[in-house]
Amino acid sequence: MTAATERFATARQAADAVLFEGYVLYPYRASSAKNRMRWQFGVLVPPAWAAVSGEPVLQRTQILMEPRADAALHAELRFLHAQRRTVERALGDGSFEPAEELQLPDRVLVPWDEGVEERVEVSAGIAALTAEDVVLPFTVPATEETEIVTGADGVPAGRVVRRRERLEGVLRISAEELPGPYRVLRLTAVVENTGCTLAVTRDEALPQALVSAHLMLGLTAGYFVSMTDPPEWAKAAVAECRNENTWPVLAGDDGAPNVVLSTPIILEDHPRIAPESPGALYDATEIDEILALRTAALTDEEKRQARGTDDRAAAVIDLADSMPPEVMERLHGAVRALREVTGPDAAAPAPVTDPATPWWDPGADASVDPARDRVMVGGTWVAAGSRVVLRPGRRRTDAQDLFLHGRSAQVEAVLHDVDGGVHLAVTVDGDPGAEIRREQGRFLYFQPDELAPLEDA
Repeated sequence: MTAATERFATARQAADAVLFEGYVLYPYRASSAKNRMRWQFGVLVPPAWAAVSGEPVLQRTQILMEPRADAALHAELRFLHAQRRTVERALGDGSFEPAEELQLPDRVLVPWDEGVEERVEVSAGIAALTAEDVVLPFTVPATEETEIVTGADGVPAGRVVRRRERLEGVLRISAEELPGPYRVLRLTAVVENTGCTLAVTRDEALPQALVSAHLMLGLTAGYFVSMTDPPEWAKAAVAECRNENTWPVLAGDDGAPNVVLSTPIILEDHPRIAPESPGALYDATEIDEILALRTAALTDEEKRQARGTDDRAAAVIDLADSMPPEVMERLHGAVRALREVTGPDAAAPAPVTDPATPWWDPGADASVDPARDRVMVGGTWVAAGSRVVLRPGRRRTDAQDLFLHGRSAQVEAVLHDVDGGVHLAVTVDGDPGAEIRREQGRFLYFQPDELAPLEDA
């Protein structure tokens, strides 16, 4: 394993999830409607098709870096190449004819686009990079492979033909030193599809596209500046960075800022795969536990169809069928937000409430009383019965609350949630249903900074 490969080891785990996100979705059959419209992320099409469809032809990554003088930059472009698979039935005389499917003992083979991983790698010294741009054209040649498949009797039942179209692209990397008291460089990396195509439909253009394209960038010495949480001195320069069809995040080992993963799916800095995940299920928007249970519950015929759809789909079926109970239990949930509190100044643990009283019942904690509690708002104590003016904040998700801005209201209760937050239950003046709300305990709720005491109250 090369030094550059080792540097990308942690980032590659998240990059693999991006590379195959949505590759094949539950129920993992080619006949499923959700698997007929594929390749949604990071698709860079040839210029001729981009002019017709409006789909992007390039990705542009810009990020700040503070490299040492003797540092080198390693870049690795990864994408999927759509390999078109067709099936042909054996006629018994040595010839074959196109078929919609081939029924085999363990699977059902159908036409399908398989994804073949491609890589383009380049390294350059920072000193050389600032003097001259690195321009790396690349070509993936067209190929055709044939595989004979046999039935239960060992006699050829047909063949699978896999074809890959020629791909052409270019990777351009440049670095520009920015003015200022610190030596900061703005790195620009552009991935572009430069191929030619006569495609008249998206289905025809996909075999000549770069699918799920993303970049990994690594410094041998120095570090990158976070785009989502930059230091104060770098905020203005970060705001001027231009990223198109991709977004760069820090992804080094143990939180180190020496590696960047630039992907078409927006991630947070230092993305990680959950350690409980048993394997790739190709749908990060779903819950692994639900997917595993649903997959294991497929009928035998549905599993045959999934196994014939793609080797990766077959691996998902095998994973779900062979998952031991202890692994399944691990998928049920994990708490990561707890931290250990130790030392002589650590607070004593809160007493356990009476199990006979539910935790959500106000009677479970005698230290709070919604009818008598109060909270300081703008230098004035506010409690049940106080008069206030509503000023809903922009962060609220209920747009209807904006219509209440400036309305006067009466506080009905001061409530504390289990996370330590304070909320004020109110009824709005002039609301004809105010008495019903009081009887049923159905109020409107605001936080202390979203209202103000009435001066004449």
